[in-house]
Amino acid sequence: MSSFGQKFGYIDTEYITSKMPEYQKAQEDIEKLTTKWVKEISEKNEEVAKLEKAYRAEEVLLTEEMRQQRLRTIADKDKEVKELQNRVFGLNGELFKKKQEIMRPILDQIVKATEKIVKLKRLDFIFDKASDSLVMIYTNPTHDYTDYVMEELGISVEQLKEKEKEEQNNAKEEPAGNSKAKTNKKN
Repeated sequence: MSSFGQKFGYIDTEYITSKMPEYQKAQEDIEKLTTKWVKEISEKNEEVAKLEKAYRAEEVLLTEEMRQQRLRTIADKDKEVKELQNRVFGLNGELFKKKQEIMRPILDQIVKATEKIVKLKRLDFIFDKASDSLVMIYTNPTHDYTDYVMEELGISVEQLKEKEKEEQNNAKEEPAGNSKAKTNKKN
């Protein structure tokens, strides 16, 4: 008797990565970068604090013009520190980009291994147990009903596919450095 049910499975990427030497090395590299950037920002904050302290000590001896000049200098330095902090640690900052760059090969290895296991075990879906939210690592494309829902909403799948094809052709015509990454929707 054969079963027509869908087969589900899960993996724990947190556990898997904790056992990968490449992951340990990546974490060390990220920690070194973070420490370097924190130190750099701290040093710049100390510079601002020294300027403020010197200003307070000499404020009564300065002319109005000299006071304004010193305050501008302090404000500019403070702004530089905040911009650096945002550029490094902010949303899509250098740290975020570096983490993605360092982690991409490790995650790619996990995805490739998962795809092999999916085929071997004939699974339809693989979830990641380590995620806070429900994350599918693999789905069998035969269970993708996106096109049907779009049709039900009156969105023409064929027109979208033509537009994607057009965009891909335009992207091929652009110089190598100017092309933007595109995501393609599978049927």
